[in-house]
Amino acid sequence: MNQQLALPLAFALLASALTLSASAQTADEVLVRGPEVMLTRADYDAELTRIPNDKRIAFATNPQRVQAALNNILVNRTLAERARAQGIDKDPTAARRLLLESDRALAALMVERIESDAEAEFDRAKDSNLARARELYLVDRAKYMNPEEIEVSHILFATSRKGEAAALAAASGARAKLIAGANFADMAVELSDDRSAVRNKGRLPVITAGKVDPAFEKAAAALKSPGDISEPVLSRFGYHVIRLEARKPGREKSFDEVRSQILTEMRQKQVTDARESAIVAIRSDSRLQVNQEAVDALVVQVDVPPLPADSSKPKVTAPAPTKKKK
Repeated sequence: MNQQLALPLAFALLASALTLSASAQTADEVLVRGPEVMLTRADYDAELTRIPNDKRIAFATNPQRVQAALNNILVNRTLAERARAQGIDKDPTAARRLLLESDRALAALMVERIESDAEAEFDRAKDSNLARARELYLVDRAKYMNPEEIEVSHILFATSRKGEAAALAAASGARAKLIAGANFADMAVELSDDRSAVRNKGRLPVITAGKVDPAFEKAAAALKSPGDISEPVLSRFGYHVIRLEARKPGREKSFDEVRSQILTEMRQKQVTDARESAIVAIRSDSRLQVNQEAVDALVVQVDVPPLPADSSKPKVTAPAPTKKKK
């Protein structure tokens, strides 16, 4: 395919590629005509359905991706046409593989239908869904909390550079100077082994639970009032001297704030449950008859020779019996 064809063709498709065409005239529009095959707009639209709905707009507005999709269709269809011309599709093994591939494609489409039906069913039950969402919120309000936020500055004395004893001594000395009134920002720029201190003067982004080293988090959380300075605390990076800048307490979110989140989670759960239920029902169908002996025979049995003895290890032998003295 001529690469120069790509960009003009892609740009021509952009205006209508965001939604699938329903008109026969558009579907029959020829995009590429080659010596062996022809690509139509319907082919492109079908390829587009393989992309998740929430990603189709980004895909269809990207000329390179549109071109790559057309190239893939062209190559696959041409090779398939040549395979048919050579009778490859008539080979019994090839025919069985084609059937399996067809089954996989149809199974994927069936899963899409199950998920789509579950989404539609959920969307129809707006009132009951909203009531259920409110119940979930009331039962587990702690789940919908804005966590406490802590703002701190720190000076790091890296054990990897100084050794643990020297780092602890330096941190203790720095803390003593800070308690005596030294300027924290100036000392952070001068002493900290955290390279970002030159830029931020030791001030760190907001800390929430589980986002930083546990020892550092615990020490920061123990500080009560802005200006409080910690004892030297050891993290995986080294010893820190931490100063509390501000605390913002956690806050319970209102139902209106989290309603959309809860409904989205409920919708996804209904879709997942519908898909999994269909799969489990197939696998656990009591009418299934399994030829277990034939299934077991599919597993290739290989005689694995025992590992040779490791001559590098000393052999352990039982001690010789001692003779009893007469």
